[in-house]
Amino acid sequence: MELKEIEIFAPATIANISCGFDVMGCCLDAIGDIMILRKTQEKGIRISKIIGGELPMDPEQNVAGVAIIALLKACEVQPDFGFDIEIHKKIKPGSGIGSSAASAAGAVFAANELLGRPFTKHQLIPFAAEGERAACGSPIADNVAPALLGGFTLVKSTDPIKVIELPSIKGLYATIIHPQIEIKTSLSRDILPQNISLNNAVKQWANVGAFVHALHMNDHELFADSLKDYIVEPHRSKLIPKFNEVIKASVGAGALGGGISGSGPSIFTFSKDIHIAKNVDHAINEVYSKTEIPFYLYTSRINDKGVKILKQQ
Repeated sequence: MELKEIEIFAPATIANISCGFDVMGCCLDAIGDIMILRKTQEKGIRISKIIGGELPMDPEQNVAGVAIIALLKACEVQPDFGFDIEIHKKIKPGSGIGSSAASAAGAVFAANELLGRPFTKHQLIPFAAEGERAACGSPIADNVAPALLGGFTLVKSTDPIKVIELPSIKGLYATIIHPQIEIKTSLSRDILPQNISLNNAVKQWANVGAFVHALHMNDHELFADSLKDYIVEPHRSKLIPKFNEVIKASVGAGALGGGISGSGPSIFTFSKDIHIAKNVDHAINEVYSKTEIPFYLYTSRINDKGVKILKQQ
């Protein structure tokens, strides 16, 4: 039967996982957008509805449309139909948990299904990354890769894009706080040092290697010991109120560790299981409830599948 319509769950993601700045990411399960793509008789791309965010309706300005345009350019045979896109945003733009990546990854996944799967998930990553280019100026893949592939991913190369799928520690949960403050991406980039000490560089890449090994070995202790960022976090954490207090309270409640999700302002923590994650949620809530800053708290297991099909017809 010919597929005419598909509804998908486009997951939120954590990127810049402590030692893995710009290369490491993971996929979440409890947070994500809903997207519906339909075939249309009229060729081209149309965004008919966006609920939950003030985003461009013009497909050439919206990351979902840009990503599908990139996909269609790579098709050997152009389809004899068009696409209608409906987006229900659940991930707040600028949250640091991959809002634009969810739209881009979800769009190319759904379009690929309607086209009969001419591309693999890995082949879809560069198309989704073009959507990210429209959002932030660079075709980054550390959010779109885990959104499409699930689990933990490592961006081995950016030109061309090469991504390595990593295993996830069994039972792992993430707790994320999203303070309702705005951090300009330009500021979060400008605050970073252009030169770093060799000593910090050595410690950082040692932690990347140890982190990857911990995932393969299902080693909680090594995983926790590797969640340290000597290069980015010391600078960006100054932009996030109560960052150090949140990490301290989380570890005190049993978390393995945490850091800044994306460019912030969200803060992520990892826990061995759902029970500890809920304790961490409570501990973080205690810290931020004493401020005047509104916030959202999420607890989610690691999603090892990536984008999910909810309905199709």
